[in-house]
Amino acid sequence: MAFGGSNVILTNADTAGFVPEIWSDEIFATKKQNLVLASLVRRLAVKGKKGNAVNLPVPARGAASSKAANTVVTTITESGNDVQILLTAHWEYSRLIEDVVTIQANPSLRKFYTDDAGYALANAVDDQLFAGAQAFNGGTLGTNLWEGAVIAGDGTTAFVAAAGNANSTAVTDAGVRRVIQILDDVDMPMNDRYMVVPPVGRRIMMGLARFTEQAFSGTGDPIRNGKLGSVYGMTVHASSNCPTPSTATTVRIGIIAHKDALVLAEVQGPRVQTQYKQEYLATLLTADTIFGYGSPYTTGGIAIAMPSA
Repeated sequence: MAFGGSNVILTNADTAGFVPEIWSDEIFATKKQNLVLASLVRRLAVKGKKGNAVNLPVPARGAASSKAANTVVTTITESGNDVQILLTAHWEYSRLIEDVVTIQANPSLRKFYTDDAGYALANAVDDQLFAGAQAFNGGTLGTNLWEGAVIAGDGTTAFVAAAGNANSTAVTDAGVRRVIQILDDVDMPMNDRYMVVPPVGRRIMMGLARFTEQAFSGTGDPIRNGKLGSVYGMTVHASSNCPTPSTATTVRIGIIAHKDALVLAEVQGPRVQTQYKQEYLATLLTADTIFGYGSPYTTGGIAIAMPSA
């Protein structure tokens, strides 16, 4: 028997009740705390709106014109386009709980369930956003080959996801600076930039002098949402959701991007529903979320490839 992506049967010895409204609030709070990439990208306000897609206008940058006396102004011809964001990503988390009475009597157990549901849904959202980053720098969505990525060591050499012969290199200060220049060269704004690295990237960076200076470590506030600090005007975060290319299992992908390079459109936040299953004398608990994602500015981010260990 399967009820969704995470199916666990809980007995009466472990549980004693259930209030979905309380669970929904707690799951939302935990999901928000565990989002890494989703907390950095541009969010679209689409909750409550009808339809399965939203068309996002992506205007092209204009240029100023010299104005001579007694002449008309020079109008800019619109040359932008629309990017369609499909609102069809639907992820759920389900558990089957036997003979439920009052789970409020066991708050520690309820906290485990809500934390687990929130963490699972947050992971699903972040995973899909990372998948959207495959389009950066000319890459192809859906292939998991990351053709647009560069190796983290120099920020220039194209990554090749050849099975058993991937050319990734460990992240370096020079590589980070080179990727920053790539974004500068296409006029991406210098504010609202971020860097997300896998745990191995965090380990390497914490061993580099540049990234252990006080300017990087920040104010000493506790790490939240995977945030490590700031460097070169970017916030730096670590995420275990950084993907592995399908043909290069010894490689992990990180990204350096501007906030507008990826968008998240959340149609429905975590919703909790229950249904009593008499045949199992149990209650089916399901938390789900519906959203869309995409990359309106594929030149606004660069994927960087590094060894996974």
